[in-house]
Amino acid sequence: MGYGGGFALIVVLFILLIIVGAAWM
Repeated sequence: MGYGGGFALIVVLFILLIIVGAAWM
């Protein structure tokens, strides 16, 4: 946990944002 977990969480959120953005377009 810590830095690694936080980084993974940011990556997941970023990918989710891209998917939602692509679907929204």
